[in-house]
Amino acid sequence: MDAAVKAWILAQVGESTAVADLETRYARLGTARAVALEVLRGRLAAFLQQPATVNVSSVVGVGFGENIKGLERKIANLEDGIPAAPDDPGTSTGDTDTTLGMVFLRERPRR
Repeated sequence: MDAAVKAWILAQVGESTAVADLETRYARLGTARAVALEVLRGRLAAFLQQPATVNVSSVVGVGFGENIKGLERKIANLEDGIPAAPDDPGTSTGDTDTTLGMVFLRERPRR
């Protein structure tokens, strides 16, 4: 795992994640996206095993519903390929984009 891949994974899963754990997962799974998805799915599973809200009457109330939704959105984006990982197939480091876009101009209708 090179520095770019490590930085991308840490940006997706958080800086507090142990790098040694990420390197072990990367050696087993082979791609940065798979490592990030596995870590985030593990965190989601841990959230789902615990109550989503905790209330102590007139003292404190804590809810984790938005955290769960945020993790689900992050996982969905990673599954859709957003953002691109440095080791994704087809990801290049240079400016080799050869696509051509077209814009059609139309006359505005008169009133």
